[in-house]
Amino acid sequence: MDGLVRFSFYLFAGGSMAIIGAAIMYIVYAVGRIRVRRAQLATPDGRTVSSNSLHAEEGPIGFARWGTMLTILGGVSMGGAILARWSAAEHFPLSNMYEYSMMFVFWACVLSVAFELMYKVRQLGAIVMSIAALMCLYIWSLPSDMREVSPVVPALQANNIMAFHVGSFVLAYATFAVAFGAAILYLIAERHSVSWLPSAEMLDDVGFRAVTIGFPFFTLGLILGSVWAHDAWGVYWSWDPKETAALFTWLVYAVYLHTRTLRGWTGRRSAYILLFGFAATLFTYYGNYFFGGLHAYGGV
Repeated sequence: MDGLVRFSFYLFAGGSMAIIGAAIMYIVYAVGRIRVRRAQLATPDGRTVSSNSLHAEEGPIGFARWGTMLTILGGVSMGGAILARWSAAEHFPLSNMYEYSMMFVFWACVLSVAFELMYKVRQLGAIVMSIAALMCLYIWSLPSDMREVSPVVPALQANNIMAFHVGSFVLAYATFAVAFGAAILYLIAERHSVSWLPSAEMLDDVGFRAVTIGFPFFTLGLILGSVWAHDAWGVYWSWDPKETAALFTWLVYAVYLHTRTLRGWTGRRSAYILLFGFAATLFTYYGNYFFGGLHAYGGV
C-alpha cells in the first residue's frame, strides 16, 4: 500500500472511532435521564404517606459537548483522508463505494455541526451522527482491495464532471440525512412533548432548510449525470436502475417542496414525506447492489 494511501486509511480509521464516539455521546444526551421524585402527601385522617414518581430530565450537557468535539475531530480526519487519497490517486476520490461513502461521512459531520450551530439543536446529532457511524461500519465491511488506489475504468475517466456529478449527489444525501433526523425529532416532540427537545416548529424548519440546500445539488447531479451519460454511453438517459431510483428520489423531494411551499403542508405530513424520501435515498445509494446496471462498476 502506497504511503499516502496508508496515511489516508489511518486518518479514516481514527475518524471512524471519533464519529462512533460522537454518536454515543449525542445519544446519551438526547435520551436524557430518569430521576425519581419523592413527595410527602397528607391524608384526610392526618397521616403522611410517601409518593414516588419518575421524571425525565435533559441529559448531561457535557455529553453533547463531547459529541460536538468528536464530530469536528471526525470530520477533520475524514477530510484529511480524502485529501491524502486525492493526492495519491491524482483524481478526485469518488470512483468506488469506499471513497464515495467516506465523502458522505465527511459531509454528514460538516452539516451536523453547521445545523447545530445555526439552530442550537444538539439532539440532531444523535440521529445524523448515528447514520454517519453506521456508514463508517459499512465502509469497514467493504473488500479491503477498495482501499487501494486502482486505475479507473474508461467511463469514469472524466475527472471534472465526475467530481461535480458524484460530489453533488453525496452532498445532497448528507443534507437529506439531516432532514431525516429533524423529521424523527419532530414526530417525537409533537407526540410526546419531551421538555428538553427543541420546539416542533423549529425542527420542522430544520428539515425544510436542509432540503432546500440538498435539492438543488441533487438536481445538479441528475443534469450532469445525463450529460456524462451521453459522452460515455451515447444516450442521455437509459433507465438504468440507479438513474431511475435517483429520479424517483428527486420526485419525492420535489413533492415535499411543492406541498410545503404551494399547498402549505407543514408538520406531520411533511415529516412523513421526509422519512419516505430518506428511504428512497437509501435505495438509490445501495440499489445497484441488487439490480446491477451501468452503475455497478467500482461498487458504485
